Amino acid sequence: MATGRRVSKVSSLIKREVSQMLLYDIKDDRVGAGMVSITDVDVSGDLQHARIFVSIYGTPEAKAETMAGLQSSASFVRRELGQRMRLRRTPEVVFLEDHSLERGDRLLHLLNDLPKPTAETSTQADDLEAQET
Repeated sequence: MATGRRVSKVSSLIKREVSQMLLYDIKDDRVGAGMVSITDVDVSGDLQHARIFVSIYGTPEAKAETMAGLQSSASFVRRELGQRMRLRRTPEVVFLEDHSLERGDRLLHLLNDLPKPTAETSTQADDLEAQET
């Protein structure tokens, strides 16, 4: 079992190397259908499995096409990681779509759509606070 520091270091190395592969090495046309960025890499404690979370910008069709391209290139990514990182065992690679940026954007839109407090409601709130104390 690897230490937390080692797992963190391997995770950041995988993130860096896969980012480079996305830019220069993966030639699958489906991967270029949507703009792809790696948001996080989760490596298991025994360094045998790596879940790579990707954020894809584009239409739903482009997202599906890009995910299919990434999943088909997982064996290539694993082989390249083995050559570049020199680990005893190269982790199994799984690509997962990360929806956190979309959820955060939706939440910001909801917060921005809330009605602004008026002077009357703010004085009512002050009166309530004064009564509670």
